[in-house]
Amino acid sequence: MQNVNYINHLNGVQDQFVKDSRLNPTHISMYMALFKFWNYLHFPKTFHINREEIMQLSKIGSKATYHRVIKELSLWKYIVYMPSNNPFKGSKVKMLNFDTTCKPLLSPYRPKLDTTVKQELVSKDKRNKTIKNTINGEGNKTLPKKNEVIEFFKTENGSETDALKFFNHYQATGWKLNNKTPIEDWQAMAQKWMLKTKEFEIEKTNGKQLSQIQDNHLHTIRNKNYNQPL
Repeated sequence: MQNVNYINHLNGVQDQFVKDSRLNPTHISMYMALFKFWNYLHFPKTFHINREEIMQLSKIGSKATYHRVIKELSLWKYIVYMPSNNPFKGSKVKMLNFDTTCKPLLSPYRPKLDTTVKQELVSKDKRNKTIKNTINGEGNKTLPKKNEVIEFFKTENGSETDALKFFNHYQATGWKLNNKTPIEDWQAMAQKWMLKTKEFEIEKTNGKQLSQIQDNHLHTIRNKNYNQPL
């Protein structure tokens, strides 16, 4: 039995997981399944494994995936995999020590960079200016043109006059609300504008009708016949 510190080993191997970009969740799940058996057997130098048990514990459903992952863990020096050619004798595994108090066995994996690809560097000031322009509504995507506004009003059964009023109003404000907040969706603002216009017209029409009714009630007949009984 090896002298293995459970916590230090897990901390060390998890630190290595973070550094190694070759790994995916399947590799980590396989390693933790092997570690569970190693811990259960009190950390022997080598131990036999059962493929079905490891697949069930690591949630791996494909035999091809199982063999690929365990071979890659061995190739990348997380374990030493010793396959058995005897179907009645299971394969063996040796777990390498990742105790943080010991000298690390692996150096951090650094993938090779493709030097043929050139990245365009943008200065910090230019990037901040671009972000600021987008927030302030100065980007081309947030500023509609007059023809776009007119066409949108037509599709929503609005009038061209209302479209021009809407465009001129918010063009003068820099397409911002009263609290200087940039307008994110001018189409929604246009629909709200048309709705308010219809409500105003309805209120105006109702006001005229009410005024006419009141005038009719106040209208008196000059030629009255006072001989008729009340």
